Amino acid sequence: MTHDTSSHTGHHGTDHHPRHEPDAGNQAEILDLDAEVLSEHIASITAWLPIEKAPRHVVDLGCGTGAGTFALLARFPEAEVTAVDASADHLHRLRAKAEELGVADRVRTVSADLDADWPGLGRPELVWASASMHHMADPDGALRKVHHLLAPGGLFAVVELAGFPRFLPADAPADRPGLEERCHAALAHHEAEHVSHRGADWGPKLAAAGFTVEGERLITVNVDGSRSTAVGRYALSSLKRLRAGAAHALPAEDLGSLDQLLDTESPLSILRRGDLAVRTERSVWAARRF
Repeated sequence: MTHDTSSHTGHHGTDHHPRHEPDAGNQAEILDLDAEVLSEHIASITAWLPIEKAPRHVVDLGCGTGAGTFALLARFPEAEVTAVDASADHLHRLRAKAEELGVADRVRTVSADLDADWPGLGRPELVWASASMHHMADPDGALRKVHHLLAPGGLFAVVELAGFPRFLPADAPADRPGLEERCHAALAHHEAEHVSHRGADWGPKLAAAGFTVEGERLITVNVDGSRSTAVGRYALSSLKRLRAGAAHALPAEDLGSLDQLLDTESPLSILRRGDLAVRTERSVWAARRF
């Protein structure tokens, strides 16, 4: 689900990576690779939504570089999407993609910090929020705003990562087996202190905001590296950001091994491995406003 990486209030989007390194280029690359590698899973989520009537207006809250926006445009060919994000760079990239795909006339971009006053977003029949709700300073208040925003009978889709992506086998690398899990454990400790709503059960929160939860689903992702040439680049960019978030808690031996994986000139570079895969889970809630 992003885009100021310096604080949780500055960005809301498809961000599942550490946000402690203010490197907008790396972050945008991760979002683009996420969309490319996991496109089938994103499409399966949009297809699963209990849509009673195809929406004509959709709002993508925390759109990032457009993974959800373009999946929604493909799923609902008559719809227009209002894409909302705090990052001017990500919105610029999204508009450029829309031009390339010939759908610019169906996309409106809005720059907004969703922890501040919300701009006018119309009366959508569908609101989509992927990996953005847990970054809200007041998620309960944000849910109430979405409830007020939606047209009667409209649907709110909340997509959250149930776990950070893993790429390496458990026994890798050879000199420091289990390195990736130790990195994730260090990051999880930090996230628990700074992103307290990550991993929340959004069902009760949606109900408390006045929604009727009509569906909940856990999506298991396992994409073998042989299926996409982008998996290696995705792993490289993701592990760079993982290092930025976990370095303070890792021993020197782990950091050294991790840096070898991240060194594209090294024979041990992650780009040279043939055993990569993308493994994660996504939780989805579909809630209706009556």
